[in-house]
Amino acid sequence: MDKLLIHKISYSNLCAQFSEQIIIAVLPIIAVLSIHASASETALIQMINTLPFLLLSIPMGILADRVSRKKMMIVVEIARAVAIFILFYLTFSGNLSINKIALFGFFIAIGTVIYSVASPALVASFVIKEQLINANRSIEIAKSVAFIAGPALGGILAGYFSGGLAFIFAFLLSIISAFFLICLPKESVQKKSDRNIIQELGDGFIFLVRNQYLRPITITAFVFNLSFNLLLSIFAYYTINNLSFTSFEVGMSLSLIGLGMLLGSVLYKFISTKINFGFQLILGPISAFVASILMLSTIIYPIKELVFISFFFFGFGPIIWTISTVSLRQLVTPNNMIAKISSVIMTVTFGARPLGAALGVYINVNFDVYSCIFVVFIGFFIQLAIILFSKAAKLKNLSDVEK
Repeated sequence: MDKLLIHKISYSNLCAQFSEQIIIAVLPIIAVLSIHASASETALIQMINTLPFLLLSIPMGILADRVSRKKMMIVVEIARAVAIFILFYLTFSGNLSINKIALFGFFIAIGTVIYSVASPALVASFVIKEQLINANRSIEIAKSVAFIAGPALGGILAGYFSGGLAFIFAFLLSIISAFFLICLPKESVQKKSDRNIIQELGDGFIFLVRNQYLRPITITAFVFNLSFNLLLSIFAYYTINNLSFTSFEVGMSLSLIGLGMLLGSVLYKFISTKINFGFQLILGPISAFVASILMLSTIIYPIKELVFISFFFFGFGPIIWTISTVSLRQLVTPNNMIAKISSVIMTVTFGARPLGAALGVYINVNFDVYSCIFVVFIGFFIQLAIILFSKAAKLKNLSDVEK
């Protein structure tokens, strides 16, 4: 039964992530090619489109601990599909603008926040602890496929009807994602707490700060997301205007993140038998740091292949980090707090996304796009240093956490 359930959750994740990745790829490309957005404007779009991670992760996590996660995720996927369809209509009618891209990107991101917060708790409610790593690996493989195909397809479709076909495809994927969720059985819902939201939030935050494993992992993830989203905020502008990328090549670059993720997910089982759990955690930040060096080198050597290799490394190591850290979080966190802790972590880490994009706006206005690339490099150096000196990095096996 566990395997069948995980397949359905994985397929839902595949479609939801596929839809999201198409939108992420298409919006900045359309902004640059069709509306002639500047680097500061693409960074501003990125900032607004990632604000929900900062503003809504905690309240949605608290809500997910009190209601049916399945119903919550179904509703949000349908709502996200509606927002995508409106984007299609605006594109088809020729009424799309920078402000509208930012606004509807914001609403679509709300769906991503709710889905991301509720999904780990939904998995944990169906799967026994011994199967968590396998379950998370299956889901991450599905996500990796979406990360490969989504941006590439988005880049291709961005050239047809000003991106209208991309919006239609993303709309259909969100509907299919909701269908797979509908096919899941009813999950057990935790008894509603009599405590207020502030107390609930305090519980999650205190648990996170006191936990010797989750604290450094969360700080590392914060710096990673800050740096990576600074890069994403100017990526379309930088590659199109400075490296002569086409819309397809922009999408292909983003797809190589997914290729790295897929390879990392597939090889995770083998890798986990060859290196200890602590080094699995270090591998992600190392890979990201190497990727930032390659990206920095494009300032001196404007070679497209360096960007492609860089984005592959941004996917390969971090997916091993994701599988390991999600499993660690699910293991050390009480079941009735998983969504809450996930929401606090998402607020701290994914909340770094709009901050990274805002940093991109500031640097572009006061300096230039090359300065952004250099700051990205500094950020990835810092995130590697943080995890290297943590207690989590010294774990030999996941089972050692329980001792």
